[in-house]
Amino acid sequence: MGTTAGALLATAAIPDARAATPVSRGPRPAGVPPLDTAALQAAIDDLEHPPTTAAQLHIAGSAGHWYGSSGVADLDSGRPVRAGDQVRIGSITKMFVATVVLQLVAEDRVRLDTPVQRVLPRLLPAGFAPITVTQLLNHTSGLPHGRGWPEVTTPEQVFEHRFDRWTPERIVDTVRYATELAYEPGTRQEYLGINYVLLALLIERLTGRPYGEEIAARILRPLRLHDTSVPGHRRTLRGPQVRGYLRMSDGRLRDITEIDPSDAWGEGEMISSTPDLLRFQRALCSGRLLPGRLLREMFRMPPPEVTMVDGSPARYSSGLQTITINGVRFWGKSGEQYGYCSVLLFTERQELRAVLSFTPQRRDRTQEQMQLRVANALTGGADAGSAR
Repeated sequence: MGTTAGALLATAAIPDARAATPVSRGPRPAGVPPLDTAALQAAIDDLEHPPTTAAQLHIAGSAGHWYGSSGVADLDSGRPVRAGDQVRIGSITKMFVATVVLQLVAEDRVRLDTPVQRVLPRLLPAGFAPITVTQLLNHTSGLPHGRGWPEVTTPEQVFEHRFDRWTPERIVDTVRYATELAYEPGTRQEYLGINYVLLALLIERLTGRPYGEEIAARILRPLRLHDTSVPGHRRTLRGPQVRGYLRMSDGRLRDITEIDPSDAWGEGEMISSTPDLLRFQRALCSGRLLPGRLLREMFRMPPPEVTMVDGSPARYSSGLQTITINGVRFWGKSGEQYGYCSVLLFTERQELRAVLSFTPQRRDRTQEQMQLRVANALTGGADAGSAR
């Protein structure tokens, strides 16, 4: 099944249970509007567009601090959502993987220009051109789309395959049908999870330990991110959590919280909470996790001549994505799993840092409705059409 890129600022009757904390204001930087807490709460209170069971928004930075929630964490109990509830964060996993890879570069255990085939010999087809660590990090590898994934075009098929067990080698096998790459590495950009499967394998080959243990040792334990984990084949979320639900073809809601996330191994399997994600982002951008030159590398975009495969401007750096909304440039990452969608956004100077997490009942582009409402509330936009 795998995870998809999602937009960065990409029904049953639900009891309305919400909580908000007061905004704390500091000096407001130019270009970032003051926090409009009424607009922010209204943005997450709309649980019909898209149909959603819960939403929460956590904001920090010099522009202000605020937390709000709407909906319920569990339809059976009706418990309100609370900060610290665990959710599946999907492709935000890539930020953690990229950070560990860049730490290994800082330790001179690998170079950014090292071909991955040199570290992981015989894993990819012999006909593939050399692919560097940088090209995996920023999605310019040229790797083809995978084949052999199960068909999951209906919610019923999602449930049929939700406990499938995958290994990273099996995931890599989905691209081994090709005799050559889709394009010359470094010349275009296409967001593909397989890039980060290979990076996680690279971590394991260089350290001799599972990549999840490296993330825990290097990031989770030092930062005390107690709500964050790399579950592997573990199906459950441990501790307080927001349940995810999927709307079936007949209109019923089914609980999709418990899955085997190994189909997203290395690129989209992690679990976290909004406070943990804000703490991780702050530590990362403060230089606590990476030396300056490699932190700058995380923000370095491909050369201007490198575009997305559809011709639009490149938008991914190493583990991050960038977008400009109503004149405010954000960095961050979005992530999805069935029943869950999360978005981590921040301005480069940390004036505004935000995590949106919600539980859409469908996994499609309607999720952008919530994301764009929140983005416009954060940036003072009049409507979703002003985001670009």
